[in-house]
Amino acid sequence: MTDAFVPATDPPPRTPEGGIRWLKAVPDTPPEAAPAPTTTPAPVPVPVWTRTGRAVRVAVTHERTRSGGRLVARHGMYVVGGTRIVTRRAWDGRSAARYERMIRTAEAAGQPDVAAEWEERGRAFRAARHQRRMDLLTAPGRIAKGAAIGAGLTGGTLLSLGIAMAVASGDVADVGVPVMGFIGLVNWAIVVATLVWGPLVTVGPWLALLALWGVGRQRQAAPQWALPAAQRATDGAPITPSIVVTAMRDLGIAALRTAIRDMGDAGASMLGPIRIAGCGVEADVTLPSGVSTEEIQGRRRKLAENLNRHEHEVFIAIPPSPRTVRLWIADSGALDEPIGPSPLVTDPDVSADLYHGRAPWGQDLRGDAALISLKQRMMLITGLSNQGKTASLRALALWLAFDATVEFRMADLKGVGDWRMFDGIATTLIQGPTDEHVMNATQMLEGGVEEMARRIELVEQSGSNEGVTRDMARTDRRFRPIVFIVDEAQVAYGSSAVGKDKRPYGGSKATSRYFQAVKKIHDQGRAVNVTLWEGTQDPTNENLPKRSREGNHIRASLVLGTESQAYMALGEQAVNGGAAPHKLRQGLDKGTLVVAGDGLQLAPGQASVTVRTHFIDGKEAAQIADRAKAQRARVTTAGTAAGDDGERLDPLADIAAVLADESRMRTQEVLQLLAERNPGEYRSWKFGDLATVLDGAGAGAHKSGGVMVVGRDRVLAALAARPAEDAGQADGA
Repeated sequence: MTDAFVPATDPPPRTPEGGIRWLKAVPDTPPEAAPAPTTTPAPVPVPVWTRTGRAVRVAVTHERTRSGGRLVARHGMYVVGGTRIVTRRAWDGRSAARYERMIRTAEAAGQPDVAAEWEERGRAFRAARHQRRMDLLTAPGRIAKGAAIGAGLTGGTLLSLGIAMAVASGDVADVGVPVMGFIGLVNWAIVVATLVWGPLVTVGPWLALLALWGVGRQRQAAPQWALPAAQRATDGAPITPSIVVTAMRDLGIAALRTAIRDMGDAGASMLGPIRIAGCGVEADVTLPSGVSTEEIQGRRRKLAENLNRHEHEVFIAIPPSPRTVRLWIADSGALDEPIGPSPLVTDPDVSADLYHGRAPWGQDLRGDAALISLKQRMMLITGLSNQGKTASLRALALWLAFDATVEFRMADLKGVGDWRMFDGIATTLIQGPTDEHVMNATQMLEGGVEEMARRIELVEQSGSNEGVTRDMARTDRRFRPIVFIVDEAQVAYGSSAVGKDKRPYGGSKATSRYFQAVKKIHDQGRAVNVTLWEGTQDPTNENLPKRSREGNHIRASLVLGTESQAYMALGEQAVNGGAAPHKLRQGLDKGTLVVAGDGLQLAPGQASVTVRTHFIDGKEAAQIADRAKAQRARVTTAGTAAGDDGERLDPLADIAAVLADESRMRTQEVLQLLAERNPGEYRSWKFGDLATVLDGAGAGAHKSGGVMVVGRDRVLAALAARPAEDAGQADGA
């Protein structure tokens, strides 16, 4: 194609000279293609069956559909379950199936006497049923005879009535009036029956269906998933026999499940009466052959969940009956409610008697008061830290402080003032966690060993075969009860302090002075009224030796971390019998103790009891201690601030103080009372020390009745004859 000239436009443009402007023609070529617009691909059509499936799934899984399905299933199963229940009742009433079930149950439970009794009942039932069936053979003749006699009597009665009416009215036609009236009555009855029969036939099946539905609804015969949410939530629901048996059946023990299935009564006979016990219920369950009590104890958590309870709300104990477990099931949430205050707080007139009284410690799970006897009993309380050990131990000491005959010697190896209120009650009060405090606590116990040996010698001299009796303790000051208390004893067992004789104070080996003192008091102290209470935490073989923990008459434990610690704290017998301090909840069960031993009253065969102790805070404890001090003779507590003020010791004034109103007193008793008044100074005194002070003051001991005595008049005269400066110091002392 050649180039050509064409007019540019129409009309063509003009040049400046007036000519026409010609433009060069553009070759006839296609213009550049514009970019094609972006288009969205057409969606792939979804098959009809896919859309239908999705719609069906949404409809089926919708909450309204599910609620409707549960409603239909629930009420349908009510009818099915009601039919099953009514049929079974009818079958049991007409057959010997009930007796056969009870016989199998008794045999499975190992009760041949009960099985024989049910067998006899079944035999009597079969005999009576046979007699009824034999009576049916002669029933037609007896019915025909009865009908003929009835018809005759009815006709005769109506005829007699008609004759009487005819005689009265004088009209013979009245003879048939009663008969015709009776015939009319029969006719009306037929008419009414004809009218009612049709609707009754129509409505009757529905009424029967409604009755079956009512039975099923009453017995909750529908499956759990079909029940309303309010009925499915059974947490905290009352404990019934069926719930207990079902919980036992679902423990996962094959032999137990099979035995319950084979029992005709679905396991009801293995369950004893359910009794209300405090804030819960209690029931004994007799296990079938092949199932051990240990297997049930090992599944405590699963059993609690099956009962819709938390693990800490179910306790399993072993009663005296063989092959039996005793279940205590708390009301839901009841154990989280606090118990009331201690009687020591609420009763201003409280009193104590070591020999005949019992300390109010708290409540057991049944809600009964937990009263513990402390007479001549060694005690150990252990548990994890900050769970109420000191408060539990201190509560017992506060109660016992109201018995003025009891002497306390204490060592608080924590040293934060938990026991400071016993200043003025205890003759010794050591407070602190250092090695020096451990050494002092050890020497305190060794002093107890010496006192124990002295008392044993005196008992042997007296010829008593019963040790220190109550009368001896009340009348003879030399035998008054002494209670040693060591709180946080694990500090002593773990101490590395060593004495001048190279013997360690702490440790759990035989060379430990502290351990040896504890062992000796455990061995012989009880017989001469010398007892030891220890509080320790987180027990191990190192901080609580086996010989030390097993020497206690009362062993109590707060929450522990492991089952092995529970064995250490309470012993194998208690733990195997159901004690489980390791199942308590740390932080939530503060002050809850599992107690083993003979201090608390236990049911026959019961190895332990769980006690929720009364909590007495520091302020209340100080108030209680002040009330106890008002009933006791004031003592100077060794190691307190009063002994560190630099006050001068005045033995002669102390001798006068212990003589009190006695005109004379044996020198041995004077030494005993001086040791009680200030054990830190006078515990080590001998007769020679006493004689030195008295002779130096011109008030020496003399014989009276063949024994050496100290005369009160001589001592007072010696005090009066001292210079004024010394007398003033004596008054200050």
